[in-house]
Amino acid sequence: MSQSNLPPLTWLRAFESSARHLSFTRAAAELNLTQSAVSQHVRSLEAILGRDLFLRKTRALELTEDGANYLPSLREAFDLIATSTQAFVGADRGTNLTLQCNMAFSVFWLAPRLKRLYAKHPWLVLNIVTPIWDPERHAASATVEIRFGRPEEMSASAECLATDRCFPVCSPDYRDGRPDLATATLFDCAGTTATWSTWFKTQGWDFHRDGDVNLSSTYVIAITAAIQGGGLSMAHNTLAGDLLEAGVLVKPFRHSAPLAEAYFLFAPASHAVTPASEAFLEWINAEFQQSKG
Repeated sequence: MSQSNLPPLTWLRAFESSARHLSFTRAAAELNLTQSAVSQHVRSLEAILGRDLFLRKTRALELTEDGANYLPSLREAFDLIATSTQAFVGADRGTNLTLQCNMAFSVFWLAPRLKRLYAKHPWLVLNIVTPIWDPERHAASATVEIRFGRPEEMSASAECLATDRCFPVCSPDYRDGRPDLATATLFDCAGTTATWSTWFKTQGWDFHRDGDVNLSSTYVIAITAAIQGGGLSMAHNTLAGDLLEAGVLVKPFRHSAPLAEAYFLFAPASHAVTPASEAFLEWINAEFQQSKG
């Protein structure tokens, strides 16, 4: 197998963790993935190797002879990577933290609160990663992850930070604050359930504008367009709360709908906890508790 055809690191990590726990479920909790994702990663690895690595029993896993032979060299490779990485990060490991979250959360919720974070922990150094698509692919390199998605998509280790409701927002001066839904410019964020169609249906109304709703890959575009008077955007509490309080946005309609997605926090495994991750987790939980109060 050439270097260009090496299995993806996510497949290898899924196998190593599953072999250590002899459980796809416990491996999923450790890796912040779903059980089905871990199982699929392992099957993909087995396919590329052309060998079964596990005997799959009703309630347990057992390594095959090939799996038992493959595991030691894989662990040695991971140890070498960890040792080499430590040589670079050195003493900074305790103060640096890689945080993965989506773009909208980082812009509308996190960034306005960073002043408070650094006032409390001025030594903390953040590396904020904001993938728009396929966050699972990048999550392995993050110390802490905040993911927006449905509860059934999350692993058992995920902590729910906030459950929101969705509603339309616009600039206070958009059409003098009295927009007509039949003619207003509408924005949706692709890949979420909080759409104009959903909002209409929760009121028992028919939605006839599917063909002319503007789509964006991130709420940053849709909500910014609304802030600038470009139209109406769907939004939810976590993203729009500060903007509504400041009067930058308004809710022109009283109705709000339950949001199927929520924000979930993935903390590092106990052996990977650092002063930076401890400080950040304590701070963000306090921030969300304060907003609930």
